[in-house]
Amino acid sequence: MPCAGNLTKLMLNFNMFKTVLPGMFDSLKKLETLQMKGNVISNLPAFLLLHLHNLRVLDLSQNKIQDVKRETFSGPAKLEILKLNNNLISNLTSDLFHNFSKLEELHLEGNNISELADDSFSVLTKLKVLNLRGNLLTSFSGKLFGFNAPNLKELNLKGNMLTTLSSLSSLTSLTDFILSSNQLSDLPEDTFRNVTALENLDLSENQLTLLPEMVFNELFSIKAIHLNKNNLSRVDANLFEDQLLIQQLYLSDNQLESLPLGLLDPFVIQHTVRLHGNPWKCDCHMWYLHDWVLRNGRDVEMLDRMLCSSPGFLRRRAVVSIDKDQLVCEVSRDATTDLSRCRVQASGDTVIVNCKVDKCSPLTVRLQFQEEDGSITEHYLKNESKCSNDTVIDIPGL
Repeated sequence: MPCAGNLTKLMLNFNMFKTVLPGMFDSLKKLETLQMKGNVISNLPAFLLLHLHNLRVLDLSQNKIQDVKRETFSGPAKLEILKLNNNLISNLTSDLFHNFSKLEELHLEGNNISELADDSFSVLTKLKVLNLRGNLLTSFSGKLFGFNAPNLKELNLKGNMLTTLSSLSSLTSLTDFILSSNQLSDLPEDTFRNVTALENLDLSENQLTLLPEMVFNELFSIKAIHLNKNNLSRVDANLFEDQLLIQQLYLSDNQLESLPLGLLDPFVIQHTVRLHGNPWKCDCHMWYLHDWVLRNGRDVEMLDRMLCSSPGFLRRRAVVSIDKDQLVCEVSRDATTDLSRCRVQASGDTVIVNCKVDKCSPLTVRLQFQEEDGSITEHYLKNESKCSNDTVIDIPGL
């Protein structure tokens, strides 16, 4: 090929190349970009890139490559972008990328990688983007970087089989961390310690049941936290106390029945919240969230899908459509020593309900009038006294 030695870009995408011959690119010493995307290459010869000292971009994605060796990548010390995504790679040796100290993007998504050796990425101190989405990893640790990842900005681990995370404190520059669609059931409290540049954290579609109170501590720059589609049944009142600049908080499709007092109060700028798909228990424990939703309804996406799951008479009702007086807690044996000690007395047109209680807690009585046609009218009365041993409620006109 005339003047082939002056080529800087070679694109061989979407052909039917099955093999790459040794020495095939030896004469292309000025080549900066080599793309062989979308072929059916299964093996790469050793020293394939030995003479490509100016190569900066190598795209071998969407092939059928099963095995890659360090010798294959000998030569291009200036490589900045390497794409091996959507192949059949299952194993990476710990020294595979040791020739690529200037690499900034590494794409390994869509392979069959189940394990990575410690220090696999330790020489990649310039690395900004690492995509491991859609592999078979069960654990991930900062040891992969030799505890030295000063420039890593984006890390995508979506769609693996992760059950554990550990030692992420080296990811001090990380801004975007995608962990969705894994099998995480819990997070250690120090999971994100020192990851203080984090802006976007996606933990959706995992199996989280509980989050430590301080797990997001000092993540002052965070703008989005996605916790939707987990199994969270409760969250701590101080969970988001450092997230003043948050713009997105997704708590939808969990097992939450209520939210603790003050949980959503730290946010100081315009934000978007998703709360639908939870089994909200619309009783007195819902007062805080009910008031917050009424004040901030414009910030809640799919507000009409945020429904009460219980009690029965409010089931399937939108939380925003309910009056606060309907959010009541019935007296139970948890709140009284013995409900048999409640007495009902009639005097003229007045009914007196007298209950002996042992705890200093407010008491709510729900009164139901049932007509002959079966329709029910309800009234609610609250005992405002916080610490009274005797609660007497007069109901005039009955």
